[in-house]
Amino acid sequence: MKIGIIQQHNTADKNDNMRRLAESIGKLAQQGAELIVLQELHNTRYFCQVESVDNFDLAEPIPGPSTDFFGSLAKKHGVVIVTSLFERRAPGLYHNTAVVMERDGSVAGMYRKMHIPDDPAYYEKFYFTPGDIGFRPINTSVGRLGVLVCWDQWYPEAARLMALRGAQLLIYPTAIGYESSDTPDEQQRQREAWTTVQRGHAVANGLPVVAVNRVGHEPDPSNQTRGIQFWGSSFVAGPQGELLFRASEADEESTVVEVDLAHSEQVRRWWPFLRDRRIDEYGGITSRFLDE
Repeated sequence: MKIGIIQQHNTADKNDNMRRLAESIGKLAQQGAELIVLQELHNTRYFCQVESVDNFDLAEPIPGPSTDFFGSLAKKHGVVIVTSLFERRAPGLYHNTAVVMERDGSVAGMYRKMHIPDDPAYYEKFYFTPGDIGFRPINTSVGRLGVLVCWDQWYPEAARLMALRGAQLLIYPTAIGYESSDTPDEQQRQREAWTTVQRGHAVANGLPVVAVNRVGHEPDPSNQTRGIQFWGSSFVAGPQGELLFRASEADEESTVVEVDLAHSEQVRRWWPFLRDRRIDEYGGITSRFLDE
């Protein structure tokens, strides 16, 4: 499969962000991309740096304007597109939702982010209700996609459940960056941990992983911090954790990466982790903590 990724720096101009995404989608399709993955909440700046009720005006229904927009691009270029939207499900009920557009322009499926962070400059619990769809892959014309979102990428349970339900690929639209007060060494430790844990999901499940992050500096509207420097570094890893591509830490990039999905079958024969799982002994995994 030829996978296109778009690592973009977003501005305050939503229309400009979407116009540039459309241009990049067209270029990647011309380069042979069959599946194109966008970053988390790609239409706007990362608004969760502050808690403001006015930001709920950015949300939209699904289906809605963005699914119409990206659906038309999917149909025009004959590609599957993984989008990431701020969903208005009902008054006072909002989700961080990935929507997969099929190549005919229809909605192939959606995933509502399950793990919701709440950290300085990442005030997502103020905006997003945890997902209730579960960890269910989305069937498309290019394969069965295990789509998760950002903070989900730190949890091996989420990746495993997608794999157990037959996902052929793990996909993580992302928005993560450096805290300005951290030292350069600490910043690099965080970036490498982010990459390493996801490569671990690839190894543990024998599946390729696609992680697409935003890049560039976005200011804090409250001026209480110096904003977020998103660290880019979008990457594609194979089923043994091998890096097939890694983008710049500082620059916009869009590229096509070829992934051999059939190779996962061979890797799982060499390393039969699913065969050897002791499912009879894992009951404690559903506990918050084991005191004994």
